[in-house]
Amino acid sequence: MRAPTVAVLTLLAGSALALYWTTQSSAAWTEQEIRLVTSLALSKLPPLPADPSNAVADEPIAATLGKALFFDTRLSANTEVACATCHLPDRQFQDDLPRARGVGETARRTMPIAGTAYSPWLFWDGRKDSQWSQALGPLESAVEHGTDRAYISHLIETYYADQYSAVFGPLPPLAQVPEHASPTGAEAALQGWLSLGDEQRDAVNRVFANVGKAIAAYERTILPEPSRFDIYADALAASGNTAGILSDEEIEGLRVFVGKGECTKCHNGPLLTDNYFHNTGVPAVPGLQDDLGRTTGTAQILADPFNCLGAYSDAGPDDCAELKYLTAAGDEMIRAYKPPSLRGVADRPPYMHAGQIKTLGNVLEHYNAAPAAPNGHSEITPLSLDAGEIAALESFLGTLSPISAKGGQP
Repeated sequence: MRAPTVAVLTLLAGSALALYWTTQSSAAWTEQEIRLVTSLALSKLPPLPADPSNAVADEPIAATLGKALFFDTRLSANTEVACATCHLPDRQFQDDLPRARGVGETARRTMPIAGTAYSPWLFWDGRKDSQWSQALGPLESAVEHGTDRAYISHLIETYYADQYSAVFGPLPPLAQVPEHASPTGAEAALQGWLSLGDEQRDAVNRVFANVGKAIAAYERTILPEPSRFDIYADALAASGNTAGILSDEEIEGLRVFVGKGECTKCHNGPLLTDNYFHNTGVPAVPGLQDDLGRTTGTAQILADPFNCLGAYSDAGPDDCAELKYLTAAGDEMIRAYKPPSLRGVADRPPYMHAGQIKTLGNVLEHYNAAPAAPNGHSEITPLSLDAGEIAALESFLGTLSPISAKGGQP
């Protein structure tokens, strides 16, 4: 008898795999699994938490000003970089690059914005504790916007005085403030800062902080959109009739996601992130300065004058529990980073905090193998997933993409 051809063997293997997925997906979910799956649905996302550190966080007029600032390239040293340069509205407010590029190149990947108002910590290392404080960092970064707080204050006075006053009240007098002044950054800005009295410094800081608060008011309006997974999870919760919503392979991937893959240890809740910090053995990038992640971020947030307990916060001392009880990070936080939301993850390679991993399949292979961390201790262990389980898991992650694209240009 003639041996089967390669094509026949491939067909038989594909049929067997399809039968495996069909058998697996037709098996009933347990009550515990249903609770876990439905807890990930966007319909379970609670209302936006208040931000007591930003008195205008939910003011539409502040969001209008913030949106204008978000897209304004004049808020940069070369007048070519805006917040939207790296946070592209039609790309989930990220830029598809391994590391962000402003007036120079940064050392980390741009994080998407949708849903970040729910997070107590911002940036990969959590070095900021509010969206408004986070917005200030790139403005004074030498490789992002490349400006300084006096420059930003003068720009507001020149182009946004009326809009600013409508939200925050009259601008303070800035005539005696040099064009460039900041306690950080270039020598000219440092010298300009030293030339100011305490009252002038406070005025500049307050205008600068308010710029961040306006931008944050706009960013609070950027929320994740429903996906096919959400339709499936809601149907599972309502009636159990989920026929035709996801493929058998995608359902098998969901089973791996909530089970053997251990993905929900870090990617849980409706935003599919725990907003905490984890060392998962991600390789370092050759040529970049050693990055210690949360270890450095914790020290920075505690020293930040624009944190929740700082003079420019609108919060009271009882409103800042997360920061109030934060202590210096231990060794477990070395190279620990915040996992971004998995919503839309299939559409935004490359991955990890510095774009070290090119494809989503490579990411799954990384977690399956669980290599040792280049520094600190990785908290992941090998998963022993087979090729079919990895393929199914990748298919499921594709169901987290928004059903419809949404822009944000003014």
